Amino acid sequence: MGFREFWEQTCPLETLKRIESATAAQVAQALSTRFCNEEGLAALLSPSATPFLEAMAQRAHDETLRHFGRQILLFTPIYISNHCVNQCAYCGFNVSNRIERRHLSLAEVDIEARAISKTGLKHILLLTGEAPSLSTPDYIGDSISLLSTYFTSVGIEIYPVDEKGYARFIDAGADTLTLYQETYNKSLYKTLHPAGPKRNFFYRLEAPERAARARIRGITIGGLLGLDNWRREAFYTALHARWLLDTFPDVELGISFPRMRPHAGGFKPDFDVTDADIVQMMIALRIFLPQVGMTVSTRESPSFRNHILPLGVTRMSAGSCTSVGSHTLNEGSGQFEISDGRSVVEMAESLNRRGYQPVYQDWRRH
Repeated sequence: MGFREFWEQTCPLETLKRIESATAAQVAQALSTRFCNEEGLAALLSPSATPFLEAMAQRAHDETLRHFGRQILLFTPIYISNHCVNQCAYCGFNVSNRIERRHLSLAEVDIEARAISKTGLKHILLLTGEAPSLSTPDYIGDSISLLSTYFTSVGIEIYPVDEKGYARFIDAGADTLTLYQETYNKSLYKTLHPAGPKRNFFYRLEAPERAARARIRGITIGGLLGLDNWRREAFYTALHARWLLDTFPDVELGISFPRMRPHAGGFKPDFDVTDADIVQMMIALRIFLPQVGMTVSTRESPSFRNHILPLGVTRMSAGSCTSVGSHTLNEGSGQFEISDGRSVVEMAESLNRRGYQPVYQDWRRH
């Protein structure tokens, strides 16, 4: 059974009622067991869990230390094109937005890569908009190959492709995929994606599975927080991650918690997601999925990122910019406004002060 079939059988929208009706006794039961099941996850994400957050945080901290120690992997994104044919309501790259568009040549990608590599980082995440006629598979593959000469790990956060496409990028040097479903609410997804190839809900939903079948090393998933009820999105994200872990045990799974940030277009999310909500989501998912990596990006403020370090974080971006060629050319409009502008050095120093070890490289392609 593929993930689409699993999702259609397991993830009805009524799940929110199941979460919100959980009792304090169910929360206590979830915390008393060594292994948390789906019912326990629903309870930990529920309003009834509020009085238990301190105990949940301690459990999440203990699980993180057990599986990851005090190491935080640092990485940074590299945007090589912001051209896009989609009309995603929430994205600064929306084709209807009047922004400055930029597409790097391979020579310019090389200049960016050289500048980023001087920071000492060895993990990089390549991003493009969805414009396949411009950001072609050949262009992306060539960019991956180029980046592989500077970095030991090259991740991709690009438009979904078929299994052969992922295999091609893996052969070029890509080893991880980051792909957010944005929202697992199928009806809302259609409203938020009125035009463009991204409108295909299931093609995107099944993309991590296709990448795993192509034998990619690592996959990070998540929902864009603010588009729908965060409790439901967290529950579906966790079930998606659990299915991938069970089906592809050799794949390194990660979850990210991207929260809406200001961007071109002025889209206003319907759902407020507070810092406390992020905390509850993170610690609940850490208890349910103790071996899964967790990323908190520069969408969040320095203060908040500092405070949630002990609760499950294993990866953090540093020295980030969301515009094309931003490390050397400073051209093209950004996808969204970042909140934490600390450099790689500043991030590393901050982690050291808090008793954590910044890691620049944890894997090398043979």
